[in-house]
Amino acid sequence: MSELRAEAQRILWLFDRQTLIVEPWGENSLRVRATCQPEIQQTDWALLPAQACDVVIEQQHEQLSLSNGNITVTLNSRGQLAFYNQRGELLLEEFWRQRSTVGIGASEKSQDKYISALKLDGREFRPIPGGKHQLSVRFEARAEEKIYGMGQYQQDCLDLKGCTLELAQRNSQASVPFMVSSLGYGLLWHNPAVGEVTFGKNGTRWRAEVTDQMDYWITAANTPAQIVRQYGQATGTAPMMPGFATGFWQCKLRYRTQQEVLEVAREYRRLQLPLSVIVIDFFHWPNQGTWCFDARDWPDPKAMVAELKSMGIETMVSVWPTVDSRSENYRLMKSKGWLVNSDRGVSVNLDFLGNTTFFDATHPGARDFVWQEVKRHYYDLGIRTFWMDEAEPEYRAYDFDNYRYHLGPVQEVGNIYPQLFARGFYEGLQEQGETEIVNLVRCAWAGSQRYGVLAWSGDVHSSFHALRNQFTAGLNMAMAGIPWWTTDIGGFQGGNIHDPEFHELLIRWFQWAVFCPVMRLHGYREPQIAPEEAWRDGIAQCNSGSPNEVWSYGEQNYQLMKACLLLRERLRPYIDELMREAHEQGDPVMRPLFYHYPQQPESWQVEDQYLLGQDLLVAPVLHAGQREREVWLPAGDNWIARNCERFKGGQRIQVAAPLSAIPVFLREGGHADVLEEA
Repeated sequence: MSELRAEAQRILWLFDRQTLIVEPWGENSLRVRATCQPEIQQTDWALLPAQACDVVIEQQHEQLSLSNGNITVTLNSRGQLAFYNQRGELLLEEFWRQRSTVGIGASEKSQDKYISALKLDGREFRPIPGGKHQLSVRFEARAEEKIYGMGQYQQDCLDLKGCTLELAQRNSQASVPFMVSSLGYGLLWHNPAVGEVTFGKNGTRWRAEVTDQMDYWITAANTPAQIVRQYGQATGTAPMMPGFATGFWQCKLRYRTQQEVLEVAREYRRLQLPLSVIVIDFFHWPNQGTWCFDARDWPDPKAMVAELKSMGIETMVSVWPTVDSRSENYRLMKSKGWLVNSDRGVSVNLDFLGNTTFFDATHPGARDFVWQEVKRHYYDLGIRTFWMDEAEPEYRAYDFDNYRYHLGPVQEVGNIYPQLFARGFYEGLQEQGETEIVNLVRCAWAGSQRYGVLAWSGDVHSSFHALRNQFTAGLNMAMAGIPWWTTDIGGFQGGNIHDPEFHELLIRWFQWAVFCPVMRLHGYREPQIAPEEAWRDGIAQCNSGSPNEVWSYGEQNYQLMKACLLLRERLRPYIDELMREAHEQGDPVMRPLFYHYPQQPESWQVEDQYLLGQDLLVAPVLHAGQREREVWLPAGDNWIARNCERFKGGQRIQVAAPLSAIPVFLREGGHADVLEEA
């Protein structure tokens, strides 16, 4: 016989080796954990400590219910769970198929669907010989449901219903396992294990390859906005973004010398162009794992940083987690257990211009050591912002079962690496008294947002296909609670600076970036430029891309990009307000249309427009050669085009999209000044 009981503010079910606990965890929210181990673990991978809640627990026959605000869970004697909103409407229920079972649907007639010879449980802990468990959690599917969030995947699906997603970090893929449902709930899969989720028509299944425990957090609300805000309360919101960060960022692969950086910055100032941040990319160091400038190319970086600062430009430097076996830090870090281990073969994780191993960001000692090196060689020179590249980390072969961290095997804990990488730098900067922290990171997980993470979409290709993928990636990252997000304008690789077709892509990407949280120009432009020295001190030297400044593409394109830079400057006060909303409430900066118009069915159908805040509707051009496009305007508001023409909401219109501008509309009554002179 199973045991079903209420205990303080939680309900429990115990049977055989399994223990299940459901308890309140924030406003209108619950945390659900189950294990076959002797005790429930208290690992709060992303969740903040729970705040006190007033709950109501009731018992009927062989069933307990627990209500916390807008959400109610029922738990019966067979251990089956179902979740309802405050109106008693079913939000989510576990998928069980057994010969004899007690239905948990809304009516007795519906109980027949749960009687089956399949012998499938909603929670399946499958033992791994000699160790832990593989976990599958199944939920019933709803045909009308739409699903958003989950982080960044290289696909053009905004609605994730029907998708299978790998729960793993890769270059250009960020697994942030928080989903928002059109049915009125959000769910955080609070487990950093490598795995998979399928949002199928015939069922939803979450899977963890190696784990001790099932752990998820579920919240209910009447609007998507409130769901996202409650998630922000549970996992933390982004800090207040520093004012400089909403300006224009200049970057390329790669500035090779101190003189190159200064010449570019001086030219921006000579041309009176806005520039807030200039970025020094990788291989400015003597070797990987030696986190400092190579003095031969950077003879006086402190003076360089000071001159840039005098021009109102912040300096950002790239910091990789790779440690070359020839680095002066390798032996010490290896002896201390601060490097990632391989279970099989040689401990080489990446062989890019050297045999390298990643430092283990899950080890507190390793995080502190790396930060102290960065502080000594960069922060003490006046540098306050860092580009934390390779943050997945990017294994040469993504054989997740072959790597092991301080916290455990990568299959069990791997997805938390980018969060802890960012945490080490964030806490290090805080210890120095810094309050305005932003670091560029190529990957993220749940909770990363509270560590000053500006995520970007990785090394994507220079193509319109890739541009469409970034559009949906940015919106789903926003719905997954990561409001600071950006891309490599023009894509990272494949763009030839002499190619007119690439010029069109670059301009369209640049125009869209004006209306992104951060506007950052980066790329590995062709033709590539070989280094003057192929080898230095026995270490292979990195080549560089062609110029990638706004004046690098001819006068016509320069004038188009200059107009974009000036428009971005006019938008910055508005974007700063959105950053405050992200900090204080957890609202994303980029928002799908349903975020503010959830009662309008059309807002859930349109996947090629979005809202920048509540006042700007942005309709990017996402196809080559396109010079007009259809735009849907939400009902209930009037909308003002950039030429001051007014349109009533609740209709589709055909609008011009010349190469000089993308369609953007101001909500009447909003910030009337943001599109002036546009």
